[in-house]
Amino acid sequence: MQNAGNNKVLVVDDDKFMVRVISDCLQKEGYLVSGAYDFNKAMEQIYHTPPDIILLDVVLPKMNGYDICRLLRNDTRTSHLPIIMLTSKGQVEDKVAGLDAGADDYITKPFDNLELIARVKTHLRRAKQEKSFNPLTGLPGNILIEEEIKRRVSEGKKKFAVLYIDLDNFKAYNDVYGFLKGDEVIKFVAHIIEKNVKTLGGHGDFIGHIGGDDYIAITTPNKLDDICKAIINQFDSTISLFYSTDDRRRGYIITRDRSNQEIKYPFMSLSIAVVSNESRYVENHWQVAEIAAEMKKFAKSRAGSVYVKDRRVR
Repeated sequence: MQNAGNNKVLVVDDDKFMVRVISDCLQKEGYLVSGAYDFNKAMEQIYHTPPDIILLDVVLPKMNGYDICRLLRNDTRTSHLPIIMLTSKGQVEDKVAGLDAGADDYITKPFDNLELIARVKTHLRRAKQEKSFNPLTGLPGNILIEEEIKRRVSEGKKKFAVLYIDLDNFKAYNDVYGFLKGDEVIKFVAHIIEKNVKTLGGHGDFIGHIGGDDYIAITTPNKLDDICKAIINQFDSTISLFYSTDDRRRGYIITRDRSNQEIKYPFMSLSIAVVSNESRYVENHWQVAEIAAEMKKFAKSRAGSVYVKDRRVR
């Protein structure tokens, strides 16, 4: 039995023998398979025990597979689930109808077991990757960030530099200008980081979005200074455009605390904490995060946009 990561597969087909055949095939690969023979049972399972992927027959009692697929795609609770349509029909128009209904793939019965397994694996892998990307910026999220740092650390002798990039005074901006404007800033910073890492970095450099106003970039020690300076210069020269004319004239924004006392906040700036294995041995990804937290605290204690590097030797 291969490791399928305990992924749950729901087979929706009114042919109980077909459900058994598919279940036997996928269970041997380590998948957790359950079956449903009609619309009501399928919906009950989907909403009470959400599967990771659905194999959906076209011909079903009460509601056909196309309509079920449309229903699932129009529900935010299930719109993300991979759906593979199953049918004994092989005409092109039937395949097109399935894809138009929102299916991710289409497989015709009778099918080869190896083909079925390969398609299930492909769509589960794609779904995992999609969940691993930040929906606002499209950059790799925490799962892929952690995997990348682990990989860099495991390579041992290869030198790397991890840039933890954080926005200062972002919450105050969000409070005054609202979440939509805040999202524009988030995407703007992501664009600056991506542009400069790609322009000034090297082959294999990595950019990720931890979440909120926190980002990460991984490059080599010889590239980090140019990248950090370029990101800060471009950010500082442009960020004022996200403020109103009055705020730009003042050079700060005004908010009020719970006691209705006026508080002045400077414009947003960037704090970049750099962790590298250039001068010290890094044991694991947890150590990278711990060092970064120390350096970020130090960076935030300084006014304006700055980058600080961990220069300790151990």
